[in-house]
Amino acid sequence: MKPISLSAISLAAAAALAGCATPPGQVLDSMEPQAIQTALQRGRFDLQCPSAEPTVLSRELRPPAIQTFRFSGVPHGMFTIGVSGCGKQMTFQIACPEDGYGGAGCFSADGLENIR
Repeated sequence: MKPISLSAISLAAAAALAGCATPPGQVLDSMEPQAIQTALQRGRFDLQCPSAEPTVLSRELRPPAIQTFRFSGVPHGMFTIGVSGCGKQMTFQIACPEDGYGGAGCFSADGLENIR
C-alpha cells in the first residue's frame, strides 16, 4: 500500500470545504429582505412619504475589505435600492455583513444628499 502524501490530504480537505460553501446568490437572497426593509424605513422617513415603495436595482456579494494571514474582514452584500413615492425618489446603498456580524444587520452606507 502506498503512503498518502500530505499534499493529497490537503487537496482533499480543500475540495471538501469548497463544496460546503454557500453559493453567493443564496447568501444575497437571505440578506435581501432586511436590506429592503432598511432602505424602505430610511426612504419613508427622508421622503416624508409613508406610502413609498422600494425597488432593488442591483446587488453584489463583496469579499472582505481586509484579508491577511492573521485577520480577515467580513464579506458583505451591497444592495442598491431605489425608494419612490409622493412624487420623489431616492437611491440607497445598503450594506449587509454576512451572518449579521454580531447582530449589526444591514445599514445605509451612503450620505444624505441623494434626493432627486
